[in-house]
Amino acid sequence: MNASVSDFLETGDILIIPLFQDTEKAPNNTTIGLSRSASITLKSAISSDSFDGKEGETISIWTKECQIILLGMGTNNSLTTKKSRDIGAKCFSNLSGNKGKDIVIRFTTRWNTENMASFAEGMILRDYTFDKYQKKIDEEKHDGEWTIVCQTTKRHRKNLDLEIKKLSSIATGVHLARDLGNEPANRLYPEEFARRAEDWAKEKENVEVEVWDFSRLKEEGMNALIEVGKGSIHKPCMVFFRLNPDLDTGIQVPCIVGKGITFDSGGISIKGSAGMDEMKLDMHGSATVFGLFQALYATGYQGRVNGIACMAENMPSAEAYRPGDVIDTYSGKTIEVLNTDAEGRNVLADGLWKASELNPSYIIDLATLTGSIVIALGHEATGLFTNDDILSERIKRAGEEVDEICWPMPLLPAFEKQMTSSKIADVRNQGKGRWGGAIQAAGFLKQFVQERENNEGEKSQIPWAHLDIAGTAGIWGGESNATVGHGATGIQVRTLHRLITKK
Repeated sequence: MNASVSDFLETGDILIIPLFQDTEKAPNNTTIGLSRSASITLKSAISSDSFDGKEGETISIWTKECQIILLGMGTNNSLTTKKSRDIGAKCFSNLSGNKGKDIVIRFTTRWNTENMASFAEGMILRDYTFDKYQKKIDEEKHDGEWTIVCQTTKRHRKNLDLEIKKLSSIATGVHLARDLGNEPANRLYPEEFARRAEDWAKEKENVEVEVWDFSRLKEEGMNALIEVGKGSIHKPCMVFFRLNPDLDTGIQVPCIVGKGITFDSGGISIKGSAGMDEMKLDMHGSATVFGLFQALYATGYQGRVNGIACMAENMPSAEAYRPGDVIDTYSGKTIEVLNTDAEGRNVLADGLWKASELNPSYIIDLATLTGSIVIALGHEATGLFTNDDILSERIKRAGEEVDEICWPMPLLPAFEKQMTSSKIADVRNQGKGRWGGAIQAAGFLKQFVQERENNEGEKSQIPWAHLDIAGTAGIWGGESNATVGHGATGIQVRTLHRLITKK
């Protein structure tokens, strides 16, 4: 979608006029560009009892010039960026495009820049489909790109234009993450993810992508990642993303790590067949990492950032790892495997230890890790586990600012103790019961975050946060996310972009 800002000029094919609840007559600039008869009709509709501006209320008026949509925004003092974004997204979802795809949004009175930008952002984010494998598709549906022009007064135009350009650039990362999450597992497997990352990095001077293939993983001792992926014909790999690698080389910078299970059958501990098709989304953590780097690149971020995608396919075969196995990890610690369907934490064990070696300012991992977090938080929020209160507050605030809720969860010592209570290995990949499963998993991951010394010689763990996105990454996650029509949500691209770039 191409989005821009202008004065009150053309009407486009579809003229959207968002109005507040107590609007009794047409505000200034409402009817510019309309014929006399259309202006009279529009003014009558605004002042009539048929439209009172309640949140989400719409009236459509068809004129010779364009389709006019009056859109209720509720009361002015209750409007938030979330409401504005959601109303914009829902409005876009109801547009057919049969009569044209040039949208004009006419912001008249009592709008601030932030809410106008959020309204446009809702439309930009909702303008997404994944239909590349549909051979018979409606030609009109794909005839041309949607455009939106946000019309406002002069005092808002410059700032609104800058904000919409930034939000449009970030949305390219969200949509990339959705594309990756929606891809079928026979089309997107570990090596293919790596190939796409390498292609993406070509001709980008300030981006590097490095791939550790199966043989390199063996050389490096990435055995936890190897064990999870060795049962598949598609072998595991690790993909490193580096933005501005030559800048700030003496400064600690963030490292973002993603779980990338391109299909999770459960392995030998095989899942039930119901809903197994959704397990193509088990790589959404790595999809978010890839999408984040696209968003950072597209917005021209000038800082250095590292990313790691831990890619594998978890399949049952004669070569697959088994319950009861003890596996080595990159850290040197051993894992007792009690359930091969608890595989995401295994691949992250290697990724987190490698991230620690980069001496980062902080590490954040993202993973569709547990069904337990969905039981706890539904599809409304991402579970946030961390060893650092300051990092927790920063992530929580960034999520609130872009309406991607990250809800702090406890790292209870009792559950961590369960994960380190194996009789034959350093850690076990499953707790002693089903209760607190998401906390158990976080307690496991914490064992693979390294300590380091400060200037006084005191040791402490590197600041780290784990985001369990199992409930918010896709399928049902879109039911509570107005900016998503179906499938992968691209969750946390916007939150992490805000966290990294906002001073």
